Amino acid sequence: MKYVIIGNSAAGIAAAEEIRARDKEGEVVILSDEKYPVYGRPLISYYLLGATDRERMNYRSPDFYEKNNFSFRPGTRAEKIDAQAKEVLLSGGEKIEYDKLLVATGSRPFTPPIAGLEKVKKRFSFMTLDDALSLEKALAGKKKRVFILGAGLIGLKCLEGIADRANGVAVADMAGHILPSILDEAGAAVVQRTLGAHGAEFYLNDSVAEFEENAALLKSGKRVPFDVLVTAVGVRPNTELVKEAGGQVRRGIVIDDHMRTSLPDVYAAGDCAESRDIVSGEYRILALLPNARFQGRCAGADMAGGDEAFDTAFAMNAIGFFGTRVLTAGCYAGEEYTEAEGDTYKKLFIGDNVLNGFILVNEPECAGIYTDLIRRRTPLSEVDFALLEKAPQLRAFSAKARAGMLAKEV
Repeated sequence: MKYVIIGNSAAGIAAAEEIRARDKEGEVVILSDEKYPVYGRPLISYYLLGATDRERMNYRSPDFYEKNNFSFRPGTRAEKIDAQAKEVLLSGGEKIEYDKLLVATGSRPFTPPIAGLEKVKKRFSFMTLDDALSLEKALAGKKKRVFILGAGLIGLKCLEGIADRANGVAVADMAGHILPSILDEAGAAVVQRTLGAHGAEFYLNDSVAEFEENAALLKSGKRVPFDVLVTAVGVRPNTELVKEAGGQVRRGIVIDDHMRTSLPDVYAAGDCAESRDIVSGEYRILALLPNARFQGRCAGADMAGGDEAFDTAFAMNAIGFFGTRVLTAGCYAGEEYTEAEGDTYKKLFIGDNVLNGFILVNEPECAGIYTDLIRRRTPLSEVDFALLEKAPQLRAFSAKARAGMLAKEV
């Protein structure tokens, strides 16, 4: 059996490991358009911050590919899938056959169509190690002013990584508060205070009308000078390989619970694929590291002859900014329960006797409990929150078993 995996990040590596666990002899080829062995992409901000180095960013040991008898092809781009011939056309013209194929191509930065953007010479994205290395080089020497377009997760992690290297960082976003995809206004205010204490300046409810070579002209009429620009206004899934091969694609590659696409023997996982969100019931891209790992592992199992499904996907985030911890999960629908004091903030969303979602800022203690309740869709009438907060390990047991344990403790 010959397995080909397009993508060398979390989903692709999880799939390769699961394949090898089930098939010791099969040929596994991993294609990557990056030149590096697998590394932790979420760590690129910590690299710029000086909290980690290139060696510690490695996601697996240096002998990972050799030890598992994987054929790793760095700097190799897949150009086309021929689903009928079961071949992948590579950059340079080579064709590689497969019996089972996984598309784990992730996403790419979205470039906004803003007038004058082409005039900016020092312009960067912030998604890959090469992006971080290029930005590091641009910030070397005399401290420079940085303008970040986008106050979402990518833009603000970039801010954290470069704040001490820059001569001020300005951030603009058309949303009314930072991190609009995961936080409400009150939770965002806590994080913004932390970032502001590190010199960040925010232009919210505003956007760029036009760029000059070294300045952003905002729609509010303000002019923000800069030396370096980082665009972080979102990403687009890399779906083209499957779409051009005739596979079903909506916003992301359409897959079933076994990660199978509409093309025979072709699977997809990670940020390029859609999942059914068990909380909202919607099919959408859940561009999250845990989901990429779960999907990759499921794809690898099924590619190697197993019959596993991953049908518990939902949104979740765990992220920090200069010590301020943010944990979110689920969807924000239903009755709201809020606690706020100083720089701690908690909001729960409850509907139809289940927990739909939560926002926790500097309140990490019960995050695992809440996440498990969302994943299991546990009726809240069965939950003794006081017990769970006292002994969170009990969430692994049934409601009946937990009640018995509680009786013994009392």
